[in-house]
Amino acid sequence: MAIPHPIPYQGSKRNLAKYILECIPNNVERIVEPFAGSAAISIACADQKIGNHYWLNDINEPLAKLLSKMASNPNEVIRRYEYIWNGQLEGDSKEHYNFIRSEFNNTHEPEMLLYLLARCVKNAVRYNERGEFNQGPDNRRKGKNPNKMANDIQGYAALLQKKITVTSLDYVEVLRDTQNSDLIYMDPPYQGTKGSSKRYIRGLDFEKFIEALEDLNERNIPYIISFDGSTGNKIYGSSLPDYLNLRRINLNAGTSSQSTLTGNPEQTIEALYISKDVKISENKLKKIQYSSSPKQLTLEID
Repeated sequence: MAIPHPIPYQGSKRNLAKYILECIPNNVERIVEPFAGSAAISIACADQKIGNHYWLNDINEPLAKLLSKMASNPNEVIRRYEYIWNGQLEGDSKEHYNFIRSEFNNTHEPEMLLYLLARCVKNAVRYNERGEFNQGPDNRRKGKNPNKMANDIQGYAALLQKKITVTSLDYVEVLRDTQNSDLIYMDPPYQGTKGSSKRYIRGLDFEKFIEALEDLNERNIPYIISFDGSTGNKIYGSSLPDYLNLRRINLNAGTSSQSTLTGNPEQTIEALYISKDVKISENKLKKIQYSSSPKQLTLEID
């Protein structure tokens, strides 16, 4: 059975999840995602019975409410999403999308956000300087069909109901409340999104982030981070500093869709950093290199 992923989300690690999970010890008590997004890693962990509880946090409050409500009241989310989705079949679908976007910016209803993410260009979160969702619709498609969405939401609820804590806090507050039996997985926004970013509801202060990692190291809290990377010759983000003593794996995330559109397909590489307190052998890390799909995933261990 396919792993359910109800929230379409640009940058989701759902396609890399099975490789990231290879780095997570099986005896972890709780998975903590301070930048949860679509919660792809926690969903995959729950499917593989890694961890007994999952703390999902995202500073985007409507997104956090959606993550919570899909587990606690999946039928209500399914009903509401279907109603919103069907509305675009009557009249101008672009006009309907713009209406829902305007309503969402007034109400912050989580089901409206789900529809917007399903229908918007590249499933990409974009906010303006006033904190309003401003991504436009992809006019080539209608977004995930309600029947498929219902199956994914029900699957999500089956995996995570009564097993999650959902918050909308600054990530530093989350990290301060972690313990040695946790495994923290972080997929923060890339650098260059600080302040009034058009992409994220809040960007990342690099120095503040490094200080938080230093604190985790001092407290011996295990963590894994998806961070910098590259597409072709274009590099995004700076590498994490060597003094943090992290093991780095380069994941080949496949061909960039944007580069394919320009006629010059290039591979996207994403860096995965593993803290010293993650109990995983070097032999296992080396075995991860031998993927069953080497054209889609190659690993380099620094």
